[in-house]
Amino acid sequence: MIPLPSPQQLRYLLTLAEMRHFGRAAKACAVTQSTLSAGILALERQLDAKLLDRDVGKRVVFTPLGEEIAIRAQAALTALEAVSEAAQTSREPLTGPLRLGVIPTIGPFLVPRIVPLLRARFPQIRLSLYEDLTDRLMEKLALGRLDMLVLAMPCVCDGAHTIPLWRDDFMVALPAGHPLAALPSVPLAALESERMILLEDGHCLRDQTLDICRQETGWSLTDTDQEFTATTLYTLVQMVSQKLGIALLPRLAVESSILSGSEVVVRPLDAPASRMIGLAWRPRSPRADDFLALGRLFSGLGPALQAEKQPVVV
Repeated sequence: MIPLPSPQQLRYLLTLAEMRHFGRAAKACAVTQSTLSAGILALERQLDAKLLDRDVGKRVVFTPLGEEIAIRAQAALTALEAVSEAAQTSREPLTGPLRLGVIPTIGPFLVPRIVPLLRARFPQIRLSLYEDLTDRLMEKLALGRLDMLVLAMPCVCDGAHTIPLWRDDFMVALPAGHPLAALPSVPLAALESERMILLEDGHCLRDQTLDICRQETGWSLTDTDQEFTATTLYTLVQMVSQKLGIALLPRLAVESSILSGSEVVVRPLDAPASRMIGLAWRPRSPRADDFLALGRLFSGLGPALQAEKQPVVV
């Protein structure tokens, strides 16, 4: 019989492949660096194959075979975890660990609602929360490090199963006293003459703002227009308050306390534009029924979906 690698050995290999650093990988696996190194060496001896190129100094470089083994290891671990998840789900639906990823333009405003709701409705769920940009969350989802994501669509979600929850309208954030603040709603065409403050690269909200400007008004922001960028929505609001420009904010953020203490007012757009708040998980997950149930629960946190009335920005 061919000796099979242990799940622990595969986890060591995958974590090292992701982090490319022995110290950080060992910390992520909650073991010492020597334990992780010994585990990788044992795996190489067991497979009679060289997985790491150790002739390049201190850098972690995988051999071509090592890269292939890492990909196959992920598939193997995902399949093993699915076996346990299927058994647990059949016994006790909506119990056990739930590793939930959420993007920064949703997390601070939705998490305070999600956590008490889950505690009240499904106290057997052990929730872990991770906030990051969409691309990195999708990578962790594919690697099996996260179970489900709350994100904004449209997004590059290839390889994931997604469901919509509700539409989140965009509103215009203006400094108090701005001429546009006197209007009941802001024409999209009026954005063309304004300096737009954007989030930094990597945030889907940045791309969605650019798409609104491009599709609805026929103009695009040039590099000179983008003199100010923000790392968070909180910083963006403060920049608007300082009259550095105007910005688009999702209603989810506006309805929180993000404007508290700032000299910022918001007005709706005259032609509604929105993003879709949705969930994502790995296809064919044995916990798909659980995630659908959570989707129905979370959908009550936002307004009713009106897909036929308000097209999502694409």
